[in-house]
Amino acid sequence: MTADFYAYEDLLPEEERKLLLKTRDFMRTEVKPLVNEYWAKGEFPHELVGKFRELGVAGLPYEGYGEHLPATSHLLSGMMAMEMTRTDPSVATFFGVHNGLAMYSIYSGGDQEQRDRWLPSMAAMDKIGAFAMTEPLGGSDVAGGMRTTARREGDTWILNGAKKWIGNATFADLVIVWARDEADNHVKGFVVEKDSPGFVPVKIENKFAFRIVENAEITLTDVRVPEANRLQGIDSFRDVAEILRATRGGVAWQALGVMIGAYELALDYAKEREQFGRPIARFQLVQDLLVKSLGNITASWGMLVQLARLQDAGIFKDEHSSLAKAFVTSRMREVVAWGREIFGGNGIVLDNDIMRFFTDAEAIYSFEGTREMNTLIVGKAITGQSAFV
Repeated sequence: MTADFYAYEDLLPEEERKLLLKTRDFMRTEVKPLVNEYWAKGEFPHELVGKFRELGVAGLPYEGYGEHLPATSHLLSGMMAMEMTRTDPSVATFFGVHNGLAMYSIYSGGDQEQRDRWLPSMAAMDKIGAFAMTEPLGGSDVAGGMRTTARREGDTWILNGAKKWIGNATFADLVIVWARDEADNHVKGFVVEKDSPGFVPVKIENKFAFRIVENAEITLTDVRVPEANRLQGIDSFRDVAEILRATRGGVAWQALGVMIGAYELALDYAKEREQFGRPIARFQLVQDLLVKSLGNITASWGMLVQLARLQDAGIFKDEHSSLAKAFVTSRMREVVAWGREIFGGNGIVLDNDIMRFFTDAEAIYSFEGTREMNTLIVGKAITGQSAFV
């Protein structure tokens, strides 16, 4: 029985559904055979970059870029994120950082010359992007507490500071670095090119979530960036928030993908695993866990379909994406726990996949705004009162 219990995929037009199914086949045939090996090693399978290039799905949401014109719907973009995560959250995050955070920063925050300069090669995946906002000493306080600085000297900016947890940064060609302008105290965005002097990314080791993603801690020491590489449409954190509002919804779709992946693994296992002379799928308590998981999936999917419709209509707000991120990631935590419970002791073995989803879910639960911070965004919207400290 499919996890798409209410047939949400049927909402996609035929051509978009074909792209979704093409991606599903790609993830299952090209990605799945590699992920456990690389997850165990804590390394990124760089051979996948060329395979993603051949798949040709980067740049889908952006008018005028990528292989499919005009831009596809937010519903397809969301379901693509879901589909990739359904097979592996780490590889899906590699693609999401590149196609979402990095490309969208340039698409929404750059001028036309900058979009034309960088987006075609990023859509072709000839150049890979990263997004550097989080800092070693800051997370939720990034709006007012960003410590990385930018100082202008003529037509050059000098960046100093540090970033942490930056996905793709160890090998990315273009890194979107956010820094506070010393002159006006506003946050601005800069496209820092690979191997720029003073830009040093170091891979973070010993992670137990997203082990395939090469997160880095970056130090920036007098990194010189030309004015032409400053995103011309970004002049304050309010502009940055517009980017995060859009990408936060994508994280909720990833959480849905994790739920589906964990549910499908648990369902298949329950049908095959026998105890007391019969498949454990025949036991009431196992069926209860499966049905609760399917309920979480179906409810979350419905919420995200409507979020995509609000995005396509251009009327969605911060609180819409924040509620989705907070709600869906909370339901995700329940589903991966129930799935691991169904596996019993076998659930802690990487060969059975479920533990990969279990641990990767913790990263998705935390990034792009914690549940608590997203709750306060929604709380302010519905009460008219800010509870932020």
